[in-house]
Amino acid sequence: MKKQLMLVAVLLLAIVLAFLGGRASSPTANSPAAESVGSSREVLYWVAPMDPSFRRDAPGKSPMGMDLVPMYADQVDGRPGVVAIDPTMINNLGVRTALAERGSLSRLIDTVGYVSYDEDTMHHIHTRVDGWIEKLVTNASGDPVAKGQLLFELYSPTLVSAQEEYLAAMRSSNSVLRNASRDRLVALGVSSTEIRRLEKDRSVRQRIPTYAMTDGVVANLGVRHGMFVTPSTEVMSIAKLDSVWVLAEVFERQAAWVKPGQQAMVNLDYLPGETLRGTVDYVYPELDPKTRTLTVRLRFDNKELALRPNMFARVSIQGEGVGEVVHVPREALIRGGSENRVVVDLGNGRFQSKAVTIGIESGDRVEIREGLLAGERVVTSAQFLIDSESNIDSALSRFDDLEAGQ
Repeated sequence: MKKQLMLVAVLLLAIVLAFLGGRASSPTANSPAAESVGSSREVLYWVAPMDPSFRRDAPGKSPMGMDLVPMYADQVDGRPGVVAIDPTMINNLGVRTALAERGSLSRLIDTVGYVSYDEDTMHHIHTRVDGWIEKLVTNASGDPVAKGQLLFELYSPTLVSAQEEYLAAMRSSNSVLRNASRDRLVALGVSSTEIRRLEKDRSVRQRIPTYAMTDGVVANLGVRHGMFVTPSTEVMSIAKLDSVWVLAEVFERQAAWVKPGQQAMVNLDYLPGETLRGTVDYVYPELDPKTRTLTVRLRFDNKELALRPNMFARVSIQGEGVGEVVHVPREALIRGGSENRVVVDLGNGRFQSKAVTIGIESGDRVEIREGLLAGERVVTSAQFLIDSESNIDSALSRFDDLEAGQ
């Protein structure tokens, strides 16, 4: 009998505990379900916190095991693509906004370039006869040279024969032959100084010297001692460094913005904190077929030889501005394959994704030709997350309208 009473007591205790556990697991005043029941706010549907496309008509769990979040009627805008975000979530996402402004937008071209020799100061040295390079004084590109400095000596059987013919003509009384022989030496590249030596010493020189015509540095050395050269061989090229070019590459879409005479600023890693100011000297007529860029030339004085050829440069060219246009920060633009969009802050935690037509891009600003008005506030950070949710809501809204029409 006692055993039966104890069994009945245990069963009663189990029933009481089960009842209490059921009450504990029922919706409380703090749970989303209780809020939907006890609150006067109308719940339209329930969504997964991490996947807005997962919707249910009743509370439950998301595929990731998280509690579904209620979406109230006062949080949802009736317009397609408008989403409402909790202020706490806006703060956690770090959403920043900026105004769409109307005003003049300067065509600022930010690009890169490199320092190059001023080709107007460069001259190339070739021989006018076949021969062999002897006694090459300059040994490497970049070597400095002074005007009148010996560069190399050339041995050429043609020059030896021409000297002998001139001496023979000088010994004759035929002035026509003498002048013709002298003109031949000049045509073969023998300097007037060497011709006067020949007339004075009356001795043939086996190796004819070549001297520098100007100060500068050897920009390119194409020969070595003992090499056989022809008139088509570039022996060397010499350029000055007191004036240099900066060659900048401009994108094809910005090619119409740049013109000679425009102001330009150049910054180099070699001169940190220092900005060189110059002007556009020349715009080349054709684009590079590989990079699809237009080469723009800037000219700078380089008396202190601070700029060296092939230095990397960051170039900013100030083009002509456009009139009154609407423009936004570049970071607000969401680029797509078929269209570009911006996310507009409607206030009170509501956002809408809008398709826009863009114009020129200048510095950190982008012109908006259609789809946005001046004074509207656009999102400049976390807009990709908002845009994705806006597109999902817009697509679901169209789907619901389609089902209603059926």
